[in-house]
Amino acid sequence: MKRLLAILLAAMFALSMVACGAPATQPAPAAPAEPGAVEPPAAQPSTDGTYEIALVTDVGNIDDKSFNQGAWEGVVAYAEANGKTYNYYRPSEDSDEARIETIRTAIDKGAKVVVCPGYLFATAIATLQGDYADVSFLGLDLGLGDIPEPTANTALITYQEEQAGYFAGYAAIKEGFTKLGFLGGMAVPAVVRFGYGFVQGANDAAKELDIVGDVSLKYWYSDSFAPTDDIKTKMSGWFTEGTEVVFACGGGIYLSAIAAAEEAGAKIIGVDRDQADDAELIITSAFKSLAPSVQMALEALYGNGGVWPAQYGGIETKLGAKEECVGLPTADTSWRLANYTVAEYQELYAKVQSGEVTVSASIDTTPIVDIAVAYQN
Repeated sequence: MKRLLAILLAAMFALSMVACGAPATQPAPAAPAEPGAVEPPAAQPSTDGTYEIALVTDVGNIDDKSFNQGAWEGVVAYAEANGKTYNYYRPSEDSDEARIETIRTAIDKGAKVVVCPGYLFATAIATLQGDYADVSFLGLDLGLGDIPEPTANTALITYQEEQAGYFAGYAAIKEGFTKLGFLGGMAVPAVVRFGYGFVQGANDAAKELDIVGDVSLKYWYSDSFAPTDDIKTKMSGWFTEGTEVVFACGGGIYLSAIAAAEEAGAKIIGVDRDQADDAELIITSAFKSLAPSVQMALEALYGNGGVWPAQYGGIETKLGAKEECVGLPTADTSWRLANYTVAEYQELYAKVQSGEVTVSASIDTTPIVDIAVAYQN
């Protein structure tokens, strides 16, 4: 297992280097799968070299087991079911200029729809949406705070990550863990909402069980979405100090958390998509339904003649438990909680859906809770 994790870390760094060096003027080739991983679907062959639906990746790649991959799987599922050509493109570097250039390249290659996963695309979409009125832009994790004036050809989707984080924190305490950790990537709104929801969920479960004084939570942003030795060292220190489970929230940083947890015999909670296949010690994942939400949006787009309908175009659509777009995976192979049952989780989920249980989405200040939370940034 340790050897596999070492290979995974090396693969992730290699992919990052490839992403930074790929020419922005060409569609990116499908990346090789990491050892032991399920290879994400590759780009659709095109007879004339054009691709109708394009996804432009952020600093990650389509096999990042997280945000890019989830969005890409949604593109593939819709396109293949509806006979559309599709491809993905990687910017040559992490800059607004590179993202703008890459989106222009995708459009030159025939894209009528451009899917942009992540907050990094705010400037690029705001810059290009007026230049390409006949192209439909779909921004994921982008809201009105990022693009205050989206045009009718731009649809913005955000998620109620605080609800997914809440379910994860609640489940961890109900399972019997009392020493928790939150490892965030960059402190962007989506990551912060995951983290603050996690704190709220742990607090509510501790209050229900009357163990508030026994529960503690360490909280830290690594300022990175890539695995590093520094992150692993930090997590190893937490585990040495007694942390039992860490919610790793931020792209590839979960690989560093897994490496440390495996050595310590600790547990990890995944993020964005069901990461159960990545390691046995991942007890659950706080997911948002990236692939289904992309499919849903594309169905609405094409069902309206290739333009965004009123419920998408020029506005921010926020998806959460009510739409069944955030939560914890309940498949037998993913539910690795012995004391907290699926039935109990579903009961809580229904309460969040109905509004009986509310989770604050505020990120301006840390949540007011009764458990001990040590913010380490």
